[in-house]
Amino acid sequence: MARVRAAAGAKRSGRLTELRGLHLLVRGVDVAIGDVVEVEGNDGVVPAEAVASTPAGTVCLPLGSTHGLRVGARAASTGGPLRVHVGEQLTGRVLDGLGRPIDGGPALTGLPMVSVENAAPHPLERARIDRQVGLGVRALDALVPAGRGQRVGIFAGSGVGKSTLLSMIARGTEAQVSVIALVGERGREVREFLENDLGPEGLARSVVVVSTSDAPPVERLRAAFVATRIAEWFRDTGRDVVLMMDSLTRVAMAQREIGLSAGEPPATRGYPPSVFGILPRLLERAGPGATGSITGLYTVLVEGDDMQDPIGDTARSILDGHIVLSRRLATSGHFPSIDVLESLSRVVTAITTPEQRGDAVTLRRLMAAHRDVRELVEIGAYAAGSSPDADRAIALLPRINDFLRQAVEAPTPAGETWRMLHDLVGGA
Repeated sequence: MARVRAAAGAKRSGRLTELRGLHLLVRGVDVAIGDVVEVEGNDGVVPAEAVASTPAGTVCLPLGSTHGLRVGARAASTGGPLRVHVGEQLTGRVLDGLGRPIDGGPALTGLPMVSVENAAPHPLERARIDRQVGLGVRALDALVPAGRGQRVGIFAGSGVGKSTLLSMIARGTEAQVSVIALVGERGREVREFLENDLGPEGLARSVVVVSTSDAPPVERLRAAFVATRIAEWFRDTGRDVVLMMDSLTRVAMAQREIGLSAGEPPATRGYPPSVFGILPRLLERAGPGATGSITGLYTVLVEGDDMQDPIGDTARSILDGHIVLSRRLATSGHFPSIDVLESLSRVVTAITTPEQRGDAVTLRRLMAAHRDVRELVEIGAYAAGSSPDADRAIALLPRINDFLRQAVEAPTPAGETWRMLHDLVGGA
């Protein structure tokens, strides 16, 4: 009845009094922080999110293009925050950064709508991470295993294979649903990712949220929260979900644009303080719940391959593990280009057996031994017998590389991966 009375009651509208950068100042609108305001422009209605209240009026950030807006335009509150559709029918669909379908499919009518904002699960009510979720990538499942509800960062520079690795995981994961957020991607790459990398089989079990690099910064930022909210709905129904976000860095860049436009002081490498406050708010919403889980995989675009980049360093301190992609491996044709010796899972002891950990440690030991003598081997200066581990690593190197290399369209179940690893290092 309260909703009926609210819908039937008179709605108070106001006016747009100032446009400055990313800020819209509206006056006369009864609106709470976080609510969506609709501003009428020459090209249609532009939604904007209320972010601050001042004596002069309410400051709103546009969720669409501001082209066609002018001072004096009518503004009205929608009566609540940004809401998105959720439900089983979202699988196989492609949505924009505000949760609207862009794939030409049927409208999302009849589906329940929920607020994009949501609280992270209570830390004492989260289930413990005690089971592995197979990702279908041998190098990950054996040497950087992910648990159901773990949050992992994929760290790499540009053009090293982050998107391709995500497509491999979307095809081969054992999780029941995949939610993929493409934030700040080139428009050209979206269709290529959907048709070539993800493919019909991967898309059928996925929900894809897209906000390209030319979208307004607020939409790019909101795309990350929209994807997270959809993943939370599937988790709350008891499902194991894989949430893949490409990339967390571009989410931070969108917040940087918003913060600097709002007058925040630039701090570390130009990022304002609000960036380092929003990352934990976003990342902590993933993970295990009371029922179901969200396994989060977030790509981090490190500047100049610098792993101490401020966004990368902050993300690494929040996440439960990190996967490092190597440009050297990528340029040598080794895909996926995962540097397993620099990658780490913080829950490996809780999700693997002692035998599995023993096999993984053995392979890591052999690879580390080969790395130490690689330059000597290449110039012919290594003397056989100097190191038993190095000798065995050199002998096994072709088989090790065959194990770690994998075609995008050929996922491997986790059980088979562990058997292949045991056969590889048995007796080593």
